[in-house]
Amino acid sequence: MTDSEAIPAATLVVLRDVETGPPDLLMVERPRTMAFAAGAMVFPGGRIDPIDWEEADTLEQAAARAAVRETAEETGLEVGLDSLVPFARWRPDNVHHRRFDTFFFLAPCPANAGPLRPQPGECERALWVSAGAMLDDIAAGHAAAIFPTIRNLERLAQFGSFTQARDHALAHPVEIISPWIEDRAGEPHLVIPDHLGYPVTSERLDRALRA
Repeated sequence: MTDSEAIPAATLVVLRDVETGPPDLLMVERPRTMAFAAGAMVFPGGRIDPIDWEEADTLEQAAARAAVRETAEETGLEVGLDSLVPFARWRPDNVHHRRFDTFFFLAPCPANAGPLRPQPGECERALWVSAGAMLDDIAAGHAAAIFPTIRNLERLAQFGSFTQARDHALAHPVEIISPWIEDRAGEPHLVIPDHLGYPVTSERLDRALRA
């Protein structure tokens, strides 16, 4: 099939350090009425809009502004633009659903953050949850997530603090990740590169939720 043009988008992974245990992540549940990833758990984010280009010179700068804006719109959490750290960039190829070219950023939770205020129509709920706990919920069938979200949760589950996640991000290149299908032991797998910091780089195609 011929790919449609990828839609520029951005998402923000906000980490909140806790006294004991791994950091919490800000996640939202997408409305079940949405055309893409309906009902899935995701990090807040969305398309890059014209307003995001008003004070941006590059696509990455516009993406950072979109990530901050969308997070505020969806959850009420205001994050400072200067705190963002580039983490990843995903752009699927050869898929039947709508394609997004998505920039992922990390940010620490602001010290004065108040309660989350999920906005109707933007998300069903917003919550703080550790990467490991969310992965357990997905594995148990209590939550759903698409392939890129799961791979990023596995990567984030390696860290015990925002500082660790930031240092890891700075030590790895941000390259466009376009998963491909590869035969492994007679089974088709969805595969990503093995040099970008992800501890799991493949999943059986029949188990991978792509949208």
